[in-house]
Amino acid sequence: MPLYESVFIARQDISATQVEVLCDTFAGILTAEGGTVAKREYWGLRNLSFKIRKNRKGHYVLFNLDAPAPAVLEMERNMRINEDVIRFQTVRVKELEEGPSAVLSNRGERSERGERGDRGDRGDRGDRGDRGGDRGGDRFDRGPRRRDDEERGPRMAEEAIGE
Repeated sequence: MPLYESVFIARQDISATQVEVLCDTFAGILTAEGGTVAKREYWGLRNLSFKIRKNRKGHYVLFNLDAPAPAVLEMERNMRINEDVIRFQTVRVKELEEGPSAVLSNRGERSERGERGDRGDRGDRGDRGDRGGDRGGDRFDRGPRRRDDEERGPRMAEEAIGE
């Protein structure tokens, strides 16, 4: 049978247990049509890149499927009808990924480093340097700004003194 990866996003105002019920419903549709769910991952409530149907966040769920095409089409049809699902995408793959997905493995690395990441000895701004802060002297003591200012500067001073 063909292999698929399917991700769907559920509305932010439903609970995690309601998302599990949705997952069970979609998995039941697939098994009734002769397919199986090889892996199911709940990625949690995450921020969306942009508002979708007045939602700023969504519950993300990944399915790894081993199912015939009609079973996947029926699952997608039910996702389209269900008002709790705001987006979904199913992609056919050559082989299913073993172990946790990239999203879950990155989450584990982030928690090991700390919430803001590992910056080591580079300070608060990372390797971007400081913001410039105190450069020494007053802002008007910087000198000429352009090359023509350098050329005009001494002449203007001589004219003011009156040769």
